[in-house]
Amino acid sequence: MMVERLKQEGTSHSSRYLLKMRVTHAVVTVPTYFNDAQRQATKDAGAIAGLNVMRIINEATAAGIAYGLDKKDGVKNILVFDLGGGSFDVSILTIDNGLFKVVATNGDTHLGGEDFDQRIMEHFIELYKKKTGKDVSKDNRAVQKLRREAEKAKRALSARHQTHIEIEYFFKGQDFSETLTRAKFEELNMDLFQSTLKPVQKVLEDAKLMKSDIDEIVLVGGSTRIPKIQQLVKEFFSGKEPCRGINPDEAVAYGTAVQAGVLSREDTGDVLLLDVCPMTLGIETVGGVMNKLIHRNTVVSTKKAQMFTTASDNQPIVTIKVYEGEHPSTKDNHLLATFDLTGIPPAPSGVPQIEVTFEIDVNGILCVTAEDKDTGNKKKITTDQKWLTPEDIKRMVNDAEHFAEEDKKLKERIDAHNELEGYAYSLKNQIELIEKAVEEKIEWLESHQDADLDDFQAKKKELEEVVQSIICGSAGPPPAVGSKQNEKDEL
Repeated sequence: MMVERLKQEGTSHSSRYLLKMRVTHAVVTVPTYFNDAQRQATKDAGAIAGLNVMRIINEATAAGIAYGLDKKDGVKNILVFDLGGGSFDVSILTIDNGLFKVVATNGDTHLGGEDFDQRIMEHFIELYKKKTGKDVSKDNRAVQKLRREAEKAKRALSARHQTHIEIEYFFKGQDFSETLTRAKFEELNMDLFQSTLKPVQKVLEDAKLMKSDIDEIVLVGGSTRIPKIQQLVKEFFSGKEPCRGINPDEAVAYGTAVQAGVLSREDTGDVLLLDVCPMTLGIETVGGVMNKLIHRNTVVSTKKAQMFTTASDNQPIVTIKVYEGEHPSTKDNHLLATFDLTGIPPAPSGVPQIEVTFEIDVNGILCVTAEDKDTGNKKKITTDQKWLTPEDIKRMVNDAEHFAEEDKKLKERIDAHNELEGYAYSLKNQIELIEKAVEEKIEWLESHQDADLDDFQAKKKELEEVVQSIICGSAGPPPAVGSKQNEKDEL
């Protein structure tokens, strides 16, 4: 919202109004599950607003900094439970004397206070329909009035056990008046409240930690003021009280300000932040296999390179398809970008060496490079494709767990196919090289019938060494990337 406001009002005007000085640099927080394209779009929006976005960090990470800034008493495992208006993130951080390391992260990009408001609205729309026989769901003005009052009621029920909703001229001149109790509010939203515990369990599994290993639970975001949410978290951790010494509305902004201070070399103590990549990144190889280069929860910034090769003889082009997701099959993951590396010299399949490098900067933005090691020909891109919808991300994570066994069998079958194919082509190439060496020696024999003993023995040794080097030196080609002309073999 701040970036949008700066775009509309102008950086100089807004910053003078708020701070009485011009703001030129910024640190921006985003939901943990923002992907590469969303982070890049956030950075671009800052540039449009006239800001140099120095760093993009996850909201839960910023909250962890706010909590742990003054913690100097050894190593602590902190779980940050961030439930706001529209998204939900859970992160585990290890804090060790100023070193903040994100160990694991999880969440739901489509769960928050707005969903709780919607349940209240649906309840009262149905109640009003039963009492009056009138359906207000198609009247945008009435719905907006009810939405505002539903949010107020939700906030009020964090402190009281019941609240009253009154709307004058609600629908066709009629007023609206109803009471909402905390018990009814909890009943309407119990399934949503309980769904927040699944990412908590998942993030513990990813971090390889037990509930008892968590030293502190930090609640962040306005929706964590809901008493039932606090109760469920406490019960999940066997009665452990969440930390109440941090303002849930201010924690993210406070931690972000600390990170900004670090980058501008202000005196913030010995603070070092190590964040993580929220989703696995990789490229497609033959058979639609997701070849994972950077795994989920890898500390950023990071860089990983892997060697690939061609899928067919004399292939002049390889198509690099960059994906994010947890499935072993790319058809179930999200395509981030596609680009071609051209100008590959004619060669048998499995011979060209194509090095693909993934590099993620401290903002979580991905740069992919493909290089033909023989020619030095290189292509480099920063991904900028359309991002996933919240529903897409939720579906991908859930499907990855639900179809894990099926995906494993599919991957094993494809791997077996590719191993056989790779071995066959490897043997074919060896045979061709051996035939060439043998033909050379036969030609030498035909033209050197009168050679002496030492010459014959030397040539035999040469042939043995060539054959031995071909057989022993070939461990099979790296994973194959396909040509533009052969769609089923594309990377």
